[in-house]
Amino acid sequence: MKFARAKKENVEVNLTPLIDVVFLLLIFFMVSTTFTRETRLSVELPEATGVAALSAAKMIEVSVAADGTYVVNGERLTRSDRDTLRTVLLPLSQQGTDLPFVIIADAAATHQAVVTVMDVAGRLGFANLSITTQEPKK
Repeated sequence: MKFARAKKENVEVNLTPLIDVVFLLLIFFMVSTTFTRETRLSVELPEATGVAALSAAKMIEVSVAADGTYVVNGERLTRSDRDTLRTVLLPLSQQGTDLPFVIIADAAATHQAVVTVMDVAGRLGFANLSITTQEPKK
């Protein structure tokens, strides 16, 4: 007796959907990269010409030591409180509040001591406050 053999079907992978997906991804990446163009500005910086100033501009320097004591323009204050600092800075503010006001604080000084100097200077009308830093030693 002869049995009929089952026909073998050819196994094929249809690549059409795969190619469609690859083309869609390609189009997506091409379109999305056109929106990320970086613009760069060319800036021409001015060059300084002239002679350096012979005398340093007048400024007010307040140093805050690690223990919270204040030194105003090289003169150490007898007491380290808000009222003494205000008393010393008041005559300087009458000369003009547009003078540069530089705060030099020790790294170990308390934050409150520095904020006190900033508060007193602000209440007296100084607007040009700056805090100096020291470059780290190599």
